[in-house]
Formats: sequence, structure tokens, C-alpha cells
Amino acid sequence: MVHLAGRPPGSRQTLSEIAKAVDGPEQFLSKVLQQLVRAQLLASHRGGRGGFELALPPAEMSMLRVIEAIDGPTALNACLGSDGSCERHTWCAAHAVWTEAQDAMMRKLRGADLAHLAHESGVRRNFVQRHEIEVSVPLEG
Repeated sequence: MVHLAGRPPGSRQTLSEIAKAVDGPEQFLSKVLQQLVRAQLLASHRGGRGGFELALPPAEMSMLRVIEAIDGPTALNACLGSDGSCERHTWCAAHAVWTEAQDAMMRKLRGADLAHLAHESGVRRNFVQRHEIEVSVPLEG
């Protein structure tokens, strides 16, 4: 999703292009991409000009939304599950710690939007590429 967010708006990429760009196996990515299509985060198009594209602007999609589209609700510990199955939460001291950690994680993931992540990835990639070139050039002298 970060890779697609870094592409020009409205551009599409095939499964093969995405797999190559993110260095991931097509079979695995196919399943993940279909989950993202079902969650209406990606649009899938068939035909010669087909491929995948973001269904929403990158700034409107958080890491949390992407993660939950693939994995479902996110909980650091079973006692934080949405079913309220932990019978000890009223007296368990660890429950408060888990709750605080869960809240912090959710805030961080909710605040990490794809537009920002794509921008940061581009900046870091350019930095690394510039420094790899500098390092690979032999010094004269």
C-alpha cells in the first residue's frame, strides 16, 4: 500500500509489477491485494490497462485501516479482545498496562497515513541511493 501510495494518483500496477517493486511473492500478494479490494482500499481493474490502484487518497488511509483490512481487529493481548472475555480485567494489574500499550499502538497506527509513509519512503530511498553511489565510487589519489 505504501508503494502504491507513492505512485502518481490514478496510476495502476499489475500484480507482477507490485511483487517486483516490493520484493514479495505473487501468490501471497494476490491474496493480500484481494483482501484490500474487498475492504475497498484498493480498486482492481481487468484488461490491457488493468491492475491495482488505491481506492482512496493516500492521506485518508492509515496503517491501522490497512492492517485491520488484512488481519481483522488488532489486539496486543487476548484480554483486550472485543468479546470482553477477560474475567480478570477488574483486578489484574497487567490489564492496565496492556490497555495503555494498546491505546498507544492504535494512536500511532491510526496517525500513520499512507501519504506520509510514501513520502518518507521516497526520501529515505533517495538518501540511500545517493550514499550507495558515493560509497561505490573509488577515491582517486
